[in-house]
Amino acid sequence: MMKMIYRRSEITFLAIILLIGFSAEASAVRIKDLASIKGIRHNQLIGYGLVVGLDGSGDKQGTAFTVQSLVNMIERMGIHVDENDVTIKNVAAVMVTAKIPPFARTGNKIDVVVSSIGDAKSLQGGTLLLTPLRGVDRKVYALAQGPISVGGFTAGGAAGGGVTKNHPTVGRISRGATIEREIRVSMQDKEELIITLNNPDFTTAIRVCNAINEKLGRVLASTTDSGTLKLHIPENFRDRVVQMVATIENLEVTPDTIARVILNEKTGTVVIGENVRISTVAVAHGNLSIQIKERTTVSQPLPFAPAPPDDTTTQQFQLEDGAVVAPGGQTVVSPDSEVAVQEEKNRLLLVPAGTTIGELVRALNAIGVTPRDLITIFQCIKAAGALQAELEII
Repeated sequence: MMKMIYRRSEITFLAIILLIGFSAEASAVRIKDLASIKGIRHNQLIGYGLVVGLDGSGDKQGTAFTVQSLVNMIERMGIHVDENDVTIKNVAAVMVTAKIPPFARTGNKIDVVVSSIGDAKSLQGGTLLLTPLRGVDRKVYALAQGPISVGGFTAGGAAGGGVTKNHPTVGRISRGATIEREIRVSMQDKEELIITLNNPDFTTAIRVCNAINEKLGRVLASTTDSGTLKLHIPENFRDRVVQMVATIENLEVTPDTIARVILNEKTGTVVIGENVRISTVAVAHGNLSIQIKERTTVSQPLPFAPAPPDDTTTQQFQLEDGAVVAPGGQTVVSPDSEVAVQEEKNRLLLVPAGTTIGELVRALNAIGVTPRDLITIFQCIKAAGALQAELEII
């Protein structure tokens, strides 16, 4: 038997270092990828429905709300049934969710996600019955119905156990809902548009504002804070707001971000942002490795080995010639341990102040550290006040 105790920095995690931005300037990004227009967004819809046609993988008989829902549905169709006479193993109660996009019109199709809320084993092969999808105002905006695509399965035997692939209790219906009510959003006759940045930053906001004004040839955009811009629509463009927005959203801007280092100690992941800088520091990182090997040794005595003089527990045997012997040898199990301790003799290395992330990476690689070592080193450098960046541990 062998036990291995490794140094903390070499725990067998999948360690990945993502080093971002080796160039001095980040690549330009379209405004449509950096910001959005206030009021133009998706809206969430939700509904409660029943999935039928399952092959015995539906809710169990004790699921009261599934039985009640099925009975109520049959009653509305003019058929009176008793709850005690209903079997629901082929039926499952589900929640249906969807997102209605902006500018969606009546008759458009959207995808829906169907999720079991009972104890059904699988929705494979089921069909969602007509389900109204409501918004937060409790108004019906879409109707969903159709066969469910699960993308997995579950199979088992009478003795228990089985095989499950993917997640069979959640399915999807592509274009399974029809929009019945529109959410009115008009772009015509707008006097002003509010542009919000996905990641608020004062420098990025100014760059976006300057790019818009330069493209339009006049000062129409202004910043109100680090994440909001106001765009004035001239009178001669109020009937062509869509064309104006299309022109603006394809402008390229170089976004700016604060210097940040992200550490994930659970997985050993280190992400270093582009603008991370460190002051001149000296670093020595020593690692201790302890290895313990344990073996079990069995000592087997020779045949008819004499018993110890004080041994009274050994069974005696009588030979054919009348002699009495007492074989006294005993099997002994003894542990054998071997301990080895090794400490790396790392020297004190000088990490100079870096002006680019490339220089920082080369300096850290010169120390010969692993991703798990980097987590500790960055924390120590931050504590020393030499890390000119925000350190975030997730």
